Amino acid sequence: MSATAPAASPEPIDPAALLGDIRRWAAELGFARIGVANIDLAQDEARFLDWLRAGFAGEMQYMSRHGGKRTRPAELIPGTVSCLSARMDYWPAEAEDAERVLGDKTIAYVSRYALGRDYHKLMRRRLQELCNRIAERVNPLGLRAFVDSAPVLEKALARNAGLGWIGKHTNLIDPRAGSYFFIGEIYLSLALPADEASTAHCGTCSACMPACPTGAIVAPYRLDARRCISYLTIELRGSIPLELRRAIGNRIYGCDDCQLVCPWNKFARPTVEKDFEVRHGLDRTGLVEVFAWDEAEFLEKTRGSAIRRIGFERWLRNVAVALGNAPTSPEVIAALRARSDEPSALVREHVAWALAQHGAA
Repeated sequence: MSATAPAASPEPIDPAALLGDIRRWAAELGFARIGVANIDLAQDEARFLDWLRAGFAGEMQYMSRHGGKRTRPAELIPGTVSCLSARMDYWPAEAEDAERVLGDKTIAYVSRYALGRDYHKLMRRRLQELCNRIAERVNPLGLRAFVDSAPVLEKALARNAGLGWIGKHTNLIDPRAGSYFFIGEIYLSLALPADEASTAHCGTCSACMPACPTGAIVAPYRLDARRCISYLTIELRGSIPLELRRAIGNRIYGCDDCQLVCPWNKFARPTVEKDFEVRHGLDRTGLVEVFAWDEAEFLEKTRGSAIRRIGFERWLRNVAVALGNAPTSPEVIAALRARSDEPSALVREHVAWALAQHGAA
């Protein structure tokens, strides 16, 4: 009786060669850069817990859920030993000049990242395709992609992957590309050669701190989200604090001020993604016009956009505050009065405040 031939051994994996392929595939999928992060976040965990204890997360209760899973990747996805961190640029070069819009209080200012399609789905789809390519080469292998979809300390991991340092405004800065980019991650159960972590290069510059309209950057590298306009216009579900409303100006969704003054953004790269180009003229639309939208028009104009996540009620709340900060005119007062009997008590309260700013309560 002949002996059964032994099963062929799987071909050994060359991690360095695989990483070279991963970088090539990532570029083909539209990522501007990708790196491998060391997943030891012990020091970042201590800073994160201190930030939570200070109450700086505000109503973002999801930041304190999941125990240590946010700062310990192997607890979130057992078997994780490496993290791929990927960058995708979003700056829409064709958009109306940001500082000009901020200077014209009759125009609605939308954060530049939200002028196009929602990045979450686009990046998640591209990262999943990258996962598929890796899995074809190495199988079985644990892989999981994230784009703001799980408790992941993404900026710390991106720093560890060499994608940039966390600046004094707490955004990630790449010395060759500024800070106008999205990041996403892939956790994997294969050890890859880690990149060298980025080191900080803010130096003595603190331009971002006085530039914050609401004083949310309370110290270098320390942000009180409760004062941040992005938090107030997007995350906060209730009434915007009275003492912060005037400082919001005409910003109705997010804020870019700390990035607009950052000297490293002279190296920012315009996006090459068509999906991130401006949609529906939201880079230069008047406040009175967007306040006149009914819910159906809001849903139509924000289809596929990150803006839709706040819903129509908070959209009206935000625009009412901006109209309260706009120059007094018959058009502004008429627009506000037309919404003074809205079914939403939240909207009515902000409309009443706005009318009072114009002496028209």
